[in-house]
Amino acid sequence: MADPASYRPQAGEIPTTPGVYRFRDPHGRVIYVGKAKNLRSRLNSYFANPAGLLPKTHAMVHAASSVEWTMVGSELESLQLEYTWIKEFKPRFNVVFRDDKTYPYLAVSMGEKLPRVQVMRGERRKGTRYFGPYTAGAIRETMDTLLRVFPVRSCSPGVLKRAQASGRPCLLGYIDKCSAPCVGRVTAEEHRAIAEDFCSFMGGEAKRFITRLEKDMGAAVAELDYERAARLRDDIIALRKVFERNAVVLSEDTDADVFALHDDDLEASVQVFHVRGGRVRGQRGWVVEKVEDATTPELIEHLLQQVYGEDSDNQGRIPREVLVPEIPSNHHELLEWLGGLRGAKVDIRVPQRGDKAALMSTVRENAEQALKLHKVRRAGDITVRSQALQELQEALELPVPLLRIECYDISHVQGTNVVASMVVVEDGLPKKADYRKFSITGAAATDDTAAMHDVLTRRFRHYLQDKSAQLPKSGEVPNPGVGEPPSSSDDAAVTGAKARFAYPPNLVVVDGGQPQVNAAARALAELGIDDVYVVGLAKRLEEVWLPDSDFPVILPRTSQGLYLLQRIRDEAHRFAITFHRQKRGKAMTVSALDGVPGLGEAKRKALVAHFGSLKKIKAATALELTAAKGIGPALAEAVVSHLAAAGASGEAAPAVNMTTGEILET
Repeated sequence: MADPASYRPQAGEIPTTPGVYRFRDPHGRVIYVGKAKNLRSRLNSYFANPAGLLPKTHAMVHAASSVEWTMVGSELESLQLEYTWIKEFKPRFNVVFRDDKTYPYLAVSMGEKLPRVQVMRGERRKGTRYFGPYTAGAIRETMDTLLRVFPVRSCSPGVLKRAQASGRPCLLGYIDKCSAPCVGRVTAEEHRAIAEDFCSFMGGEAKRFITRLEKDMGAAVAELDYERAARLRDDIIALRKVFERNAVVLSEDTDADVFALHDDDLEASVQVFHVRGGRVRGQRGWVVEKVEDATTPELIEHLLQQVYGEDSDNQGRIPREVLVPEIPSNHHELLEWLGGLRGAKVDIRVPQRGDKAALMSTVRENAEQALKLHKVRRAGDITVRSQALQELQEALELPVPLLRIECYDISHVQGTNVVASMVVVEDGLPKKADYRKFSITGAAATDDTAAMHDVLTRRFRHYLQDKSAQLPKSGEVPNPGVGEPPSSSDDAAVTGAKARFAYPPNLVVVDGGQPQVNAAARALAELGIDDVYVVGLAKRLEEVWLPDSDFPVILPRTSQGLYLLQRIRDEAHRFAITFHRQKRGKAMTVSALDGVPGLGEAKRKALVAHFGSLKKIKAATALELTAAKGIGPALAEAVVSHLAAAGASGEAAPAVNMTTGEILET
């Protein structure tokens, strides 16, 4: 751990203007981003008396090895730049509000030619309208009910293509829960109009559609068309069922997000009710771990930044009113920022009395219960993970805590299609964004030890390259100037935002015994890396091997440390064998066109796409083949000659996927 005094800037070097600052660790990775009205005053608070800081702030300043800052022209600019950098670098010591669950949205892909309604989670897509969030059961029941009245396409692209090719709709088309634009029952324009009505209903215009259906039902009764009247009656009941599912809590012209917070010394829980048209349309929750001694206004500021800044499509998602328990810090700058995102005025205020204050109380009770539930669920998990990491560190007699562990595994079938996997665990939890796959060829694919040596060499050679590209020059403090944040490309080169291997592990685990461990240790030694420790886990007796050791370390069968190693090893094996199967399946798919000189994969696909099948390609002349994209006269002659030679030597075998045995037409 670094001494904060070793990198403390001179007081006269730090400006007194507004700005954004970043702390970096010895590997150049940004670990904390903050903003300040007065940079000098704020940064000096970290160094004046480090012993008096809160535990996590104390850990942050000791984990860092440098600090840098960027001056900006106003507090609004500092708010925007701070959010941008937190989103880009994801610093480990910043306040990050994590969803306590993944909430589904009802999404309508209006950007497609034939819009599709579906339940979606995760990142938002351009051209798609979202409604929610909802609970999983409620959203699927709502979607199933509404498809009766608004028969919008809900099938996948594959089902749509098969229906278009066969001329027959899917099951939903037969039961009238899809208007079947795939087979021409309605035109694309008529189907889009149905999708627009679906969106309008979900957007709060339910009464208009119910009133229209009631008039249509009355007209059908007047015409003695009782069957149609009965169908319309059932449609009205379905719409009312969806419309009345959400209780009216505020006046019908109220669009607001109601936030409430409940916290203790270590964590805070936040809940929000999304009120649209006076009804609660959805609910979300977050739990945040407190890093600094943040006040409630500061937490609310960070919360609103992350909630409303996470997506670019904010028009219609940010309501007119945002109700909070306390006015956030930088209130006026936050109002200006949110107004710019929404494209209209946004009001942030604290409800004092009436229905809105009562609803705020209900949201606060939800936040309190969510924090209790979170602590109950996490208590056992945190205890077990901490125990496993501590047991492993003590058993291996390692001088550093195991904050990051990487595990490697080799997979192949009798030396063919040799691949390797790298899985990563940080603080005892898998970090799938850092998983990597390696293809191994040449001399390194001859045996497992050579393959392991090759993979470790490649991985840590990348690490050394990224490290040298990341670290700023000695004594250099990037400071582009007032109101001029560094460009994303230049900054990425320094911070390693795009570097894949810039962060080294404390421990490398290899799947295997002494030979694999020695090969891995030799690879690190050849690169001059002496601060990464290596162990191997042998499957036979679950022994833990150290480099150049004649005897393994035997962990107790009930050891949490052994369980952790086994889980990491099994995950690496799963990841490696999945990649191996993909590669083997691709390698074993053969075609009569594979041996044509100069015919690559792209041109082969172009031929098949143009003619439709291998049979038609065989029947085509060289001149006809040139009609396909990218096929010239010489290549067309080569295709004809190759297929003729294959036919002269006997009927060419059809294209076969050797993994599944499937006969392929192409």
